[in-house]
Amino acid sequence: AVVRFNPDGSIPADNPFAEEGWPSGYVLTYGNRNVQGVAYDPMRDLIWMHEHGPAGGDELNNPEAGKNYGWPAVTYGENYNGTRVTEGITQREDTEQPVYYWDPVIAPSGMDFYTGDAFPAWQGDLFIGGLASAKVVRLVFDGERVAAEEWLSVGERVRDVREGPDGYLYLVTDMDNGKILRIVPAEG
Repeated sequence: AVVRFNPDGSIPADNPFAEEGWPSGYVLTYGNRNVQGVAYDPMRDLIWMHEHGPAGGDELNNPEAGKNYGWPAVTYGENYNGTRVTEGITQREDTEQPVYYWDPVIAPSGMDFYTGDAFPAWQGDLFIGGLASAKVVRLVFDGERVAAEEWLSVGERVRDVREGPDGYLYLVTDMDNGKILRIVPAEG
């Protein structure tokens, strides 16, 4: 589940299950599997999150209060040993479909929406670090729908992606003591 609470630790009155009190009152969404990244999208004024799937089925979701995102009954992945997760179904009427999913997995990590000026063509795009893929995934949106995907090869597990105050993208890797890499526009 994804939980939401006030700065003082209390339950927000507009949480979908607030009247139930502790602990259900804190739940914003449920049926989530291993949320790894959350980012605010200033272009669409939305919150986005992504989840590690099992073997396959990493998801990008736009969490809506009170909604069931399906785990473990609904998934695009399978168990690591190749068997089905529960019934092995990908849709059910009482659950939400992901906005986007990956199979094979990228093993998503940190993510950030790009708003800077260094890469004008990337404004409004979402960048997600990939652990298993050793890449950064760039998602281009058409409204609230993913219209295109580009993979930027890094060659190392990317733990986090952030836009710096200089408008460049910064990546944190976690192999060989880790590195901070800066992506800058090509010259010429």
